[in-house]
Amino acid sequence: MNRYPLWKYVTIVVALLIALLYALPNLYGEAPGVQVSSGQHGVRIDAATLTRIEQALTERQISARSLVLQDQTIQALFDSAETQLQARDAIDRALNPDPAQPTHVAALNLVPQTPRWLQLFNAQPMYLGLDLRGGVHFLMQVDMPGALEQRAESLARDLRTTLREQNIRHTGISREGLAVTLRFRDEAALEAALPTLRENFADLSFERQLVDGQIKLIGTLSADASSAIQAKAIQQNILTLRNRINELGVAEPVIQQQGADRIVVQLPGVLDTARAKDILGRTATLQLRMVDESPAGRAAERGEGPVPLGSERHLDREGRAVITLREVVLTGENLTDAQAGFDGQTQEPAVHLSLDAAGSRIFRDVTRANVGNRMAILLFERGRGEVVTAPVIRTEIGGGRVQISGQMTSLEAQSVALLLRAGALAAPMEIIEERTVGPSLGAENIRMGFESVLYGLLVVLIFMVVYYRLFGAFSSIALTFNLVLLVSVLSMLQATLTLPGMAAMALALGMAIDSNVLINERIREELRRGASPQMAINNGYDSAWGTILDSNVTSLLAGLALLAFGSGPVRGFAVVHCLGILTSMFSSVFFSRGLVNAWYGRQKKLKSISVGTVFWEPPAAGPSKPGSPAAD
Repeated sequence: MNRYPLWKYVTIVVALLIALLYALPNLYGEAPGVQVSSGQHGVRIDAATLTRIEQALTERQISARSLVLQDQTIQALFDSAETQLQARDAIDRALNPDPAQPTHVAALNLVPQTPRWLQLFNAQPMYLGLDLRGGVHFLMQVDMPGALEQRAESLARDLRTTLREQNIRHTGISREGLAVTLRFRDEAALEAALPTLRENFADLSFERQLVDGQIKLIGTLSADASSAIQAKAIQQNILTLRNRINELGVAEPVIQQQGADRIVVQLPGVLDTARAKDILGRTATLQLRMVDESPAGRAAERGEGPVPLGSERHLDREGRAVITLREVVLTGENLTDAQAGFDGQTQEPAVHLSLDAAGSRIFRDVTRANVGNRMAILLFERGRGEVVTAPVIRTEIGGGRVQISGQMTSLEAQSVALLLRAGALAAPMEIIEERTVGPSLGAENIRMGFESVLYGLLVVLIFMVVYYRLFGAFSSIALTFNLVLLVSVLSMLQATLTLPGMAAMALALGMAIDSNVLINERIREELRRGASPQMAINNGYDSAWGTILDSNVTSLLAGLALLAFGSGPVRGFAVVHCLGILTSMFSSVFFSRGLVNAWYGRQKKLKSISVGTVFWEPPAAGPSKPGSPAAD
C-alpha cells in the first residue's frame, strides 16, 4: 500500500544528486577580477597579450589568483578589491600607452569562483541582479526628433536619385524639418512625377501647394511611418547597446525600453562607470574610398615620401600603410545588411554587404570607371580608420552586393558584420540618470536576504518537528530539498536573482510547508476516524493531493499573469514564484511520501506513527481519552 517501486526511489536519488550538484556553485561566491577585451576592431587578444599582462603585473609586484585567455578575452582574478584596482591600472598602462587612443578595454567586474570540477558539468551559480551584486544603472533618452530628421534626410536623397534615374524634371528638392518639398515648373511635370513618388515612397503623404506662382509638392511623413521609425530606432538602439555590452563580460544585463523614448541599462558586476560609458558610446562606421594609385601615393605607401595632398594614410590589419583618397565613395548609411559568410572561390571567411538603391548605383559607376585600381574598405571606430581590405577591382560590380574578404577568421568576420549591422545608433542618446550600486551595498542585501530566508526556514523546521514529530522531520527534509531544488533549477536556467526573487523564494518555502501541513492534518483526520496507520498514511496523501493541486494551480496562474504582463522586478518575482510552485509540488508530495514510504512502508504490522498528538473526541458514553493510540 505505502511502497514505491524501485524506479521512483531512483528518480528521487537522481533528482537529489543533480540538485546538490547544480546548487553547489552558489556557495563559492565571487572574486574581484579584471576583464581585458579588444578596444578596437582588428586588435587581437592572444597569448602575446597575456604575456604583456603577466609582465605588467610582475613589475608592479601584483599576484593574480588566476589569469586565463578564453574567447578573445583575458580574465584575471585577485584576492581583494584593492589589488583589483591596482591591477587594472597596471594593465591599462601596459596595453594602452596612448590614453587618447586606447586599443584595449580593461574593465572591473566580479567573477564566480566555481571550482574547475564543477565547471566540467557546466554548473554555474545564479546570476545576481544589480540590487544584490552592485553595478551601474543608466537611464538613456533617445532623441526621437533626430531619428525622424535622419529618415527625412534619407528620403530627400532617395527622391533626388529616383527622379534623376526616371528622367523626371523638377526645379529643386529641399527639406524643411520633417517635410520634403519638391518644386515643378508646371502641372504636367508634377502629374508625371506623382505616380513614381507614390509607388516608391509610401512613407510620405504628398500635398499640392501653389506658392508665388510655383507649383510645390510637400511630402510629410505619415503617422504610421513616424511610429514605425521611432519603434525601429528604439529596437535598433537596444540591439546596439546589447552588442556593445557583451565586451564588458556582463552576465545578464538588463536592457529594456521604458516609456516611448527611454532605455534602461543595468550592468550588474560592472564597477567602473567611466568604462561602461565608453563602451556604450562606441560607434563603428564603414567607408569605401579609392586607393591613391599615383606615383606619389605609391611612394608614400613604401615610406619613401610624404602623403600627397588630398590623401590620407591608414593601416591595414597587418600594420601596412595604405594611402587612400579623402573623397568617400560610400558610407555605412548606404548599407542595408551585413552577414558573415565565406568566399565562394577561396572558401575563406568573408563579410557580405547589401547596399541600398543609391549605393548600388554609385558602386556600379565607381567600379566601372576604376577597373584595375584598388578600392579600400575602411572601418572607422573611435575616430580612427583601419583598412579591412583593399582589393583590386577586376570588373564592374552591380546588383548591390559587396564582399569583404581577406586575412580574417570566422570569429572576426562575425565581429565585422556585427559592428557594421548594428554598430551605429539609429538615433542619438544621452544619459539622463546615472546610479552606482557599490558591491558593499550589494553584499549587505545578499546577507540580509539570505538571513531572512535562512531564519524563516529554521523557525518553520523547528515548529514542524515539535508539532508533527517524525512526520515533521520528513516535512523539514522535503522543505530543505525544495530549497536546494529551486536554487539548482535557477542556476541551470542561469536566471537572474534579485531582491524580489528572494522574496518569491521565501514565499515558495511557505507554500511548500503549507502542503506538508495539509498532508499531516489529513493523516491525523484519518487516525481520528479509526483508520489503521498504514491506511491513514495512504488516504491522507491521496485526499490532500487534490486540494494541493487546486491551490498550487491557482497560484501558478497568478504567477504566469505576472510573468506575461509584468516587467523588471515584477517579472523576476514571477519567474522564481512559478518555479517555486513546481518544485514545491514535487518535494512536498512525491519526495516526502518517498521518505515516509521508506520508513513506514515495509512495516507490515504497524501499530502507531509519529505524527504528533492526535486530539480525539470519544463517544459520549465512553471515557475521555487524551489522544489516539495510533499516534505518538
